[in-house]
Amino acid sequence: MDPSLKIAVIGAGTMGSGIAQVAAQAGHDVVLYDARREAVDQALAMLRKTLDKLVEKGKLSPDEASGIHGRIAPASDLKELAGTGLVIEAIIEDLGIKKKLFADLEGIVAPEAVLATNTSSLSVTAIAAACANPERVVGLHFFNPAPLLPLVELVPGLATDSALPHRMAALMSAWKKVPVICKDTPGFIVNRVARPFYGESIRIFEEGIADMPTIDAALKGAGFRMGPFELMDLIGNDINFTVTKTVWEAFFFDPRYRPSFTQQRQVESGRLGRKTGRGYYSYADGAATPLASVEPALAASIVERVLAMLINEAADALFWAVARAEDIDLAMTKGVNYPKGLLAWADEQGAAHWHTVLQRLQAAYGEDRYRPSPLLARMAAQDGRFI
Repeated sequence: MDPSLKIAVIGAGTMGSGIAQVAAQAGHDVVLYDARREAVDQALAMLRKTLDKLVEKGKLSPDEASGIHGRIAPASDLKELAGTGLVIEAIIEDLGIKKKLFADLEGIVAPEAVLATNTSSLSVTAIAAACANPERVVGLHFFNPAPLLPLVELVPGLATDSALPHRMAALMSAWKKVPVICKDTPGFIVNRVARPFYGESIRIFEEGIADMPTIDAALKGAGFRMGPFELMDLIGNDINFTVTKTVWEAFFFDPRYRPSFTQQRQVESGRLGRKTGRGYYSYADGAATPLASVEPALAASIVERVLAMLINEAADALFWAVARAEDIDLAMTKGVNYPKGLLAWADEQGAAHWHTVLQRLQAAYGEDRYRPSPLLARMAAQDGRFI
């Protein structure tokens, strides 16, 4: 795509404003629109502060910062997006609202303009179905915060032009992002494969095996930057619960993805995490950071159980050809900062080890939740390697 391409971003929240910053830093003129014009003004004010901090740290010159900010123009009406060649939607995760927006956009932008959705869990095919020309619709899933996390999942819908994902991959590379192309299946790569990091950790807590600080400490000891409960509080328990429900329902209620009452109660109580000052932990002024000293055997058992489920999910994504093995591992390291790619991690101890762990869990609980992926079973039998 032409580097002079004009970009539109719809949605001036954290994600939308971050995407606008990324595009402007890459040299594009950007139009930022939100149904609430004050949200655009707030986003531009916050961006100014962010750029000023980058200048103070010596990461940008004053002229570079002014140039980035100056390339983002506010819009008060969707019609102001008429001259843009790529529109990236980053609004609420509601299929009906997104479909209406895409249908409206077709009457505003040029026929050759690309329409992209930043959805994290909805079907790109379903969104594109609202358009008369669904071949120009593609998923461009950035990760939060967009200026810092390099991964972008490129998701073609059923009707997407076959050349479009590769064109968008070249553009994302020019934006200094790491693009991976994946199938339009629930959760794509990251939000599908990562579900057990949260779900299995909650199960361990609900069974009384360990408390939340202990589980967090065990997994951080294995190399994860944040524990699952800390991370859910950072993401927002409402967002995490919604993604979990969406993936579970989209997989026709597969027990592997079933949400928990613990998550639901957090949302019902308004304990959404850092943004409300209380989630699994308290973030009130003066609140102590929970610390835990974990007995090594307990830590090892927690890590093994969660990691077995994560590896099984990665193997199943590969089995169903959601993405290439290398891209699945790349997505987990670049999108959610996992210490290693899960398939490479599986190879370290061998597929047979992880297959045995899952068989043991399935026998203990009698649940289909722990069924090994056919590919993991095959690799275990053949002593094969994923990577």
